[in-house]
Amino acid sequence: MKTETVLLSSVLFSLHVIISHAFHSSKSTIGINTSTFLEQEYRPQNNRLQSTSLECQILGMNCATPTDFSFSWKGFARRGGDTDVHCHGWGITFYEGRGIRSFHDPNPACDSPIADLVENYPMKTYNMMAHIRYATQGEVCLENVHPFTREMWGIQFSFCHNGDVPMFKCERGSMPWLGKIEGERIYNPIGDTDSEKIFCAILNALKAKFSTLPSLPLLHAYLQELLEEIVEEDKEGSILNFLLGCGQYVQFAYSWPGSRPNSNVWNGLHYTVREPPFKKAALVDCDYEVDLAQLAGDDARVAVIATKPLTLNEEWIEFERGDLIMFDNGIPHLSPKDSSKSQHMLESDYIPKELEEDQRRFNKDNDEAKAFVGGGI
Repeated sequence: MKTETVLLSSVLFSLHVIISHAFHSSKSTIGINTSTFLEQEYRPQNNRLQSTSLECQILGMNCATPTDFSFSWKGFARRGGDTDVHCHGWGITFYEGRGIRSFHDPNPACDSPIADLVENYPMKTYNMMAHIRYATQGEVCLENVHPFTREMWGIQFSFCHNGDVPMFKCERGSMPWLGKIEGERIYNPIGDTDSEKIFCAILNALKAKFSTLPSLPLLHAYLQELLEEIVEEDKEGSILNFLLGCGQYVQFAYSWPGSRPNSNVWNGLHYTVREPPFKKAALVDCDYEVDLAQLAGDDARVAVIATKPLTLNEEWIEFERGDLIMFDNGIPHLSPKDSSKSQHMLESDYIPKELEEDQRRFNKDNDEAKAFVGGGI
């Protein structure tokens, strides 16, 4: 009887996947005009939100202890075609030790069986990011679904982006070089989005800049320099909000330009930090509430980053214009100097660390910096 039950469950699951695949195939989005698709085929099913026009949305979590992200994902996934218009694919990447798990789907998150799997199968991590897409550049297809991942220095880097960056609206096969130090173009995009080009350009610039593994304050400072270069190209036209995962513990979040008067496109990011004493949290996008005190231990702390607040009864802090915040151990570090207080550092067996040289370079390049030694770096 037990064997028959297991077999029946397997058959039902397989049938569910087949039916879902047939449904999505019947309205395939591969290679189509995305604006026509949105007008004719896929309007938000729920009128509850619909406040974020055109651009994508991103979600990040950075934790002090391994944490299940299914609660935040449950609300976020609703925005992928149910409570909002972001129906051109979704993806999620989270770290497990030095490795990563990634799920990508070019179909809407709100009715994706893969998204349901992610929601219902509890998986814990220190560091994760997710993305729901409204296509403004590049076809609706798997290679254009965020997050993107690359290995550098023996570390898994991940990236997802919301916005529109004129500097990277270039022909396929070409890509601007960032930074003053020329180097080899090791990283190249696979898809057609400006987002993946930005990611590859940042990695190429970091690879050219550092011959030794940088400390987090130095990495923070140089990333800020590169991002200023990007937005300086077109301050009014650039919308650059992203998450950058740097291994299993560290995540950077950047926001430009933030909220703008008379714009119907959300241009910024928010974050909240969940820590003791925990309380109940209710999702914006569906009628669902949890008592975090029943789920989290006394040593838990979770920073959640999102395009728009996910919950009704938590304090969400809006990023300031041009903020680059580093998250480690669930704690936001607002400046390169503040990053020296982080608990973790980049770890690699393939590129040496030179902390004394890092200190000299950091002090030379940053007026605000003072000598830093120890402090977990």
